[in-house]
Amino acid sequence: MAAMLAPLLSGCNAIVLSPHGDVASQQADLVIISTFLMLLIIVPVMVLTVIFARKYRASNEEADYQPEWEHSTQLELIIWAAPLLIIIALGAVTWTGTHKLDPYRPIERIAANKPLPAGVKPLDVEVVAMDWKWLFVIPEYGIATVNDLAAPIDRPIRFHITSSSVMNSFYIPALAGQIYAMPSMETQLNAVINKPGTYEGFSANYSGEGFNHMRFAFHGMTEAGFQQWVAEARQSGLKLDRASYLKLAQPTIDAPVMRYGSILPQIYQLALNNCVVPGTPCIADQMRRDQETAAGQTPDSAHMGEMAMSPHSTMPVGASQDEEAEKLAQTPLRGAGLTPPSMLPPRPVLAETRSPASTTDSL
Repeated sequence: MAAMLAPLLSGCNAIVLSPHGDVASQQADLVIISTFLMLLIIVPVMVLTVIFARKYRASNEEADYQPEWEHSTQLELIIWAAPLLIIIALGAVTWTGTHKLDPYRPIERIAANKPLPAGVKPLDVEVVAMDWKWLFVIPEYGIATVNDLAAPIDRPIRFHITSSSVMNSFYIPALAGQIYAMPSMETQLNAVINKPGTYEGFSANYSGEGFNHMRFAFHGMTEAGFQQWVAEARQSGLKLDRASYLKLAQPTIDAPVMRYGSILPQIYQLALNNCVVPGTPCIADQMRRDQETAAGQTPDSAHMGEMAMSPHSTMPVGASQDEEAEKLAQTPLRGAGLTPPSMLPPRPVLAETRSPASTTDSL
């Protein structure tokens, strides 16, 4: 049987069990422990099935026959106690791991027995799943890339993830678990890479014709190597603004690696709120207006009375639709069960993009 299965399994790769980041390592441990606990039930059942089938086969005339037997306290204890204890242990491990490895939970350690140093700021990476490519925006450095991403080792990474069209799934097995990317919504993933190397990232959710080509390279680098990678990206003469984003969002298959040396600071928030096209109202604005209408208020009266809880309620009346869209785009939408956007302050964005000349000293 093993010889027959070997050719079929030759193309398989235990990628989930080959972690290079602390979150992925803990997830691999959780998979192994859960599998072991389940095998404590499965293996004995399979073995006993074979034993009983052989012992009580029709041709075995020496098998014990006890027609009056109906109960055994010891057997009942074994049958019920063992699985119950295993299920309790499995539930405890799963419940603890689910909360400990919550993708929204900030990183609290770099690795086992290596706590997070005080004052370490996570690297924010804004991710947009497109047809059929991945866009990465790194606002701290004012750059963006397509199908290529790097991060320094032992520094927390905080991904902000959305989609430009259909539902997708962001997955770097060596780094952490997969998380969905949904249009007009933001999901988050916190992780850290511990070992230098180049790892594969891809889409784990079918999204159309070019789905199989939604793959990218993720580079774990030393701080010096990462700064060099950033410097190379800044040398690109391309700028990611509204026009270039809309061109990039067009469906393409097997898109090449691209780098943008400068960016429109609000581009991710505009993409998140589906208002990259000039003149298009942002979804955050539409939701705020719906809330005000449901409360029996007009938008103007809500602004004048300072009744709206949106951080954008101080916008001057009469602002152009394009200006309003850019300002409202700074408030990300959140998933179900999380704090509504009207109750959250906008995430800070860079006032201006950096150029290679202005950032030489920082390198």
